Amino acid sequence: MITGLDHVLLVCPSIDDGEAAYAALLGREPDWRSTDPGGTATVIFQLQNTALEIMAPTGGGPLARRLHAMIDQDGAGPKSLIFATENAQEARGLFDRRALKPEEIVLGESTDPSNGKARYWSRLRLDDSVTHGVRIFALERKKPDPLVYKPVSGAISGLDHVVINTANPERAVAFYGARLGLRLALDRSNPDWDMRLLFFRVGGLTIELAHKLSAGTGNQPDKLWGLSWIAPDIEATHQRLAKAKFSVSNIRAGRRPNTKVFTVRDGTLNTPTLIL
Repeated sequence: MITGLDHVLLVCPSIDDGEAAYAALLGREPDWRSTDPGGTATVIFQLQNTALEIMAPTGGGPLARRLHAMIDQDGAGPKSLIFATENAQEARGLFDRRALKPEEIVLGESTDPSNGKARYWSRLRLDDSVTHGVRIFALERKKPDPLVYKPVSGAISGLDHVVINTANPERAVAFYGARLGLRLALDRSNPDWDMRLLFFRVGGLTIELAHKLSAGTGNQPDKLWGLSWIAPDIEATHQRLAKAKFSVSNIRAGRRPNTKVFTVRDGTLNTPTLIL
């Protein structure tokens, strides 16, 4: 029922700062800008296999107060995973049968004032008590959707994986695999890294659950943590980000065979970031 990751939601105090940071990081301009009368401003970067939505509070409406509370609780950073579905009603029925306590479907829309185009969607949220700390939604885009991927030379093209830290890997397998329906592609433990890594594949990217072996198993909430982006030309991307005054590590061999990676140490709004 889940066909991919529609987008990751990142919340920050200032929409101008968020847009500037990720336009520089991704090497592309936003594909959508909108505001909500409830007190939010949004920019969206549409990528090849997902999107990044950046949202910030504006004014004093109820949505603005909710975002301020999120930021006050644990700072700026990634806050939600919004999975894609082709039929929100059927997805809700399946989630209900799997005891994921889905909320009622909400209809949404937004208009980009720069071009007058409108987008429409149906969305539902799973109850936080069953998602173990990560805010998870499912969203059906209404077609035709004007938000489409546009290749940009030298830019980040997609998302390779999302990292979630978990205190309980078996709980993660039961939720993301058996109940949410994602495919468990790899389960790897490495004492040298002090890590057990679980890789769930969906829609051309990976949801990675990372567990620190030495910490043992606990019942603490999972934590949506970091993002790893795909660069078709990693050397050129490294040079571009260094020139833009990001603090970047040297390029090094990745853990996967025949891959190269580097770390972006700052300028990502409190989001640990890897370029692959």
